[in-house]
Amino acid sequence: MADTPVVQSLARGLNVIHSFNGERPRQTLAQVAEVTGLARATARRFLHTLVAEGYARTDGSDFWLTPRVLELGYSYLSSLGLPDIAQPHLRELSTKLDESCSVSVLDRDTVVYIARAAAHRIMSTNITIGTRFPAHATSMGQVLLADLTPAELDAYFATTAPLEQVTPHTLVSQDALRARLGEVRRRGWVIVDQELEIGLRSIAVPIRDRTGRAVAAINISTQTSVYSTQDLTAQILPELLTTCAAISHDLTTTEIS
Repeated sequence: MADTPVVQSLARGLNVIHSFNGERPRQTLAQVAEVTGLARATARRFLHTLVAEGYARTDGSDFWLTPRVLELGYSYLSSLGLPDIAQPHLRELSTKLDESCSVSVLDRDTVVYIARAAAHRIMSTNITIGTRFPAHATSMGQVLLADLTPAELDAYFATTAPLEQVTPHTLVSQDALRARLGEVRRRGWVIVDQELEIGLRSIAVPIRDRTGRAVAAINISTQTSVYSTQDLTAQILPELLTTCAAISHDLTTTEIS
């Protein structure tokens, strides 16, 4: 919006932080400037500000983020309260089924993991708190997208086209994904079969606040060799729904208190 005040320096500083990731954990000044589109002098000021404040370090050539950056995320998680509420339920469910389960929230076109209990076997990709995946390719993402209003969903498609083809099974047609989301909205859960990773199936349901809005999603991920889609529906879904209800109950109780 034209009349919305935006602090450009803050936005640029956040872009500098976001330029570091798993593929670029250490960067030179020139690399940060290239990734962010900032002038070298501007990128230098931001990097040295991050170093001075303890959010980054440098050896004079390379720069890298420090664990203090996690405080930015922890501030959000602490205010949300959901990770602490969900974690014991996730551990109980993961132990009972010997499968990995997670809770995530929707952030624009991605899901962000905020709580997780991992089994010893699962994806080749390492998932930790803060991990992001494309929402359209994940079960939790589809559950959360299904809860968006028509205007919010239109905005999502407007900003994420084209949809990334993560695997040969990923839905990349807007019409196909809209149809899937309509089914999820009516049914209240979804199974995603190898759309994020070959050999991986997951089933997810929404976690709702006291207003009925989906504020997060919970899923169970399993290998295709362990559970068929029918098995997920018959054996895993009831356990997942029970855990989801417990988390939603605790969340609602916390909100009221």
